[in-house]
Amino acid sequence: MPEIQRPGALYQQVAAAIREAILSGEFTPDSPLPSEAQLMTRYGVSRPTVRNAIAALRAEGLIDVRHGKGSFVRSSGRPVLTIERRISHTAEGKFVMPNGDIWQEAEEPSTYRTHTTKDTGRLLQLGEEEALFGCNRLLMDPSTGTRAMHRTLIPFGVAEAVPLLGKEPCKPPAAIYWVLTQAGHKLSWTETVRAHMPVPDERTTLQLPDATPVLHVTRVAHDADDRPLFLEELRFGADRAELAYRIAADEQPTRRTRS
Repeated sequence: MPEIQRPGALYQQVAAAIREAILSGEFTPDSPLPSEAQLMTRYGVSRPTVRNAIAALRAEGLIDVRHGKGSFVRSSGRPVLTIERRISHTAEGKFVMPNGDIWQEAEEPSTYRTHTTKDTGRLLQLGEEEALFGCNRLLMDPSTGTRAMHRTLIPFGVAEAVPLLGKEPCKPPAAIYWVLTQAGHKLSWTETVRAHMPVPDERTTLQLPDATPVLHVTRVAHDADDRPLFLEELRFGADRAELAYRIAADEQPTRRTRS
């Protein structure tokens, strides 16, 4: 039986010993941990101590608890879904999203009026409390069960200039790009990705296991003058999906020579 002779609370010592067993490969990814009774015997501790140790390892993201089945070492494999972040267009000029056909709407989209926050105002280059049309979608990939929270935001000023967007602000992004180009805009895009730990609503909606961060992708469509026209956000669990980008080299600006 391994001896527990580390400083700190007893449950922390047990958690450290189990962690070592996981990292050394004794307990392999996706395999069940020994039962509570077996861990009690292995480390010579009480049931509450074992449960507190398991809770600590769940918080670290090393262990998943599956109701009715026990505790399992979390898989270290790659995510089950790759989301390509390219934008393509057809010969007719319509836009095509590479992953557009994988998502199904798990709920009816909701359209609403809202205002910019500090974050969305910065992305749209607007002050706070500027009026926006919003659309929320809950998406699901039926082949993997991956869920994603999707939001689009259109400034009122853009919708006034392109009335169809004010009448139908909940169009899919590719359709919005088409409407904007038909209105005479030449589009370009910027995209950022960041990670954060989920708030309760995100954790419930995305059905995230313990200690799983959310990847938050923001894409802004700009006009030829680099003015933001439209904001799209996508949030999903970092354990379920990864992002893929195709990168092409930009042309270097021609240097001006003095005559």
